[in-house]
Amino acid sequence: MHPVETMRDRLIVGLDVPTLKEAEQTVRELEGSVSFYKIGYQLAFAGGLDFARELASGGTKVFLDMKLLDIDNTVAKGVENIVRMGISMLTLHAYPKAMQAAVEAAKGSDLCLLAVTVLTSMDEQDMIDAGYEYDPHTLVLRRAEQALHAGMGGIVCSAEEAETVRRIVGPDMAVVTPGIRPSGSAHGDQKRVVTPAQAIRNGSSHLVVGRPIVKAPDRRAAAEAILAEMCSA
Repeated sequence: MHPVETMRDRLIVGLDVPTLKEAEQTVRELEGSVSFYKIGYQLAFAGGLDFARELASGGTKVFLDMKLLDIDNTVAKGVENIVRMGISMLTLHAYPKAMQAAVEAAKGSDLCLLAVTVLTSMDEQDMIDAGYEYDPHTLVLRRAEQALHAGMGGIVCSAEEAETVRRIVGPDMAVVTPGIRPSGSAHGDQKRVVTPAQAIRNGSSHLVVGRPIVKAPDRRAAAEAILAEMCSA
């Protein structure tokens, strides 16, 4: 398979847009270049869950970024319904009991459960302010080990930590990295960012890119440029 075709399965475009109309327009513009989309809170609460079902039913991969965390039963029941939607990836916070409940609920399905370690918008001071005793890097590695032991399908972390995380989880788990910014682009509210090429070299299996594509004047050109940079690695 051509390297670009392979990379298309590894580039996830974040549909971080305010309306369903804009999301649909984005998908139309990226047709043929992108085959995997992330739907998070913003779009989910604007009709995005039905849109996720629609995309999945048509063969497009969907990463539902819900970052679930609740009591075990609530997490399990939510995961059971998400499995029925045909979603490819789902995030939950990497708390051991929540992960164990989710893994049991998704057993036998194709849903890849992703453990969110530390948000890429958080640095060491943010962790202190939130009451954590660990710095971001230490907590990411601790949660990666817990996710591995829980039987999760993958990890969400900064590409800065991807190389070390890959050594912990081995070659088979997904390592999904947001906070990807092409060279020369604005960081926005992301604090731990990496270029697409460096993320691939660091061991990322999937790159999540939102604003650098969605806010670009030519979305298709922006996506193709990122794919080319991924291939260069």
